[in-house]
Amino acid sequence: MVAYKVHYVCVRCRLSRKHVWDGAEHLCTSCRRLMLFAGHDFAAPRRHDDRRWAAVAAVLEAGLTYEGFEPCGCGREPKYRPRTAAQVRSRRQVAARRGLTEAEALALRDL
Repeated sequence: MVAYKVHYVCVRCRLSRKHVWDGAEHLCTSCRRLMLFAGHDFAAPRRHDDRRWAAVAAVLEAGLTYEGFEPCGCGREPKYRPRTAAQVRSRRQVAARRGLTEAEALALRDL
């Protein structure tokens, strides 16, 4: 058996760590707050990139993760997640117009 590591993120400190997915809570090494589960396919932006960290915060607060695994385990298909704050804003506007939830709007690939 292989124990895969997944990404956990502290948006406040802009810090990402990989831990074995065991269902336990992991604390940030800087601020000692609870880190958020980000998924297998998370790629952390640079620490000083405000626009991308704002997008990461919006995605994780909406309850989405960065996963590409299919639930049945038969393959991988990368899921779309916005990369900048402008993309998050435009998807929130679409959500308001179409009556979608924020998570549904943030998962839309094309508008």
